[in-house]
Amino acid sequence: MENNLPIVEKIAAKYPDLKDAIRVQREQRIWIKVPYVNFRKFLEFAASQLKQDIFCMLTGLDDKENFSFIYHMADVAGVMLNIETSVPKTNAVIDTITDIYPAAELQEREVVDLFGVKVNGLGAGPRYPLSDNWPDGQYPMRKDWTADKIEKKIYKATPLKEDCNG
Repeated sequence: MENNLPIVEKIAAKYPDLKDAIRVQREQRIWIKVPYVNFRKFLEFAASQLKQDIFCMLTGLDDKENFSFIYHMADVAGVMLNIETSVPKTNAVIDTITDIYPAAELQEREVVDLFGVKVNGLGAGPRYPLSDNWPDGQYPMRKDWTADKIEKKIYKATPLKEDCNG
């Protein structure tokens, strides 16, 4: 786990309050929970000082009270830094990171479409991954969402033939 030590030490030196929030899962896999209020500065630090140059993925989670987001970053040596942050469902707004990691755009659109989270600063663009006729206000990755909320609007609007032969 020696590859992790320089990164862990740099984080602890810069952000001593986050020292207990760092977890080394295994070689080259570091997890950290960062309060959203500190997230932007921490992300800038990770990109510039920790050389986490590669945006890999954005994972969204609904824990009923909050939305959590895990930003998976990596450096060229293969050390992956997983930064988790949360916002309350009552104020489901995050800021875009596309100015730091342009590759995050598509996955930020997923967060909008699937969770209904507003992403400040995300430019206009197509919906993703839901279809254009998906009903507004229906977010299928929310824990309180069920498919019966859209069945009549999408699936029954374009009936399927019972028999494919005729």
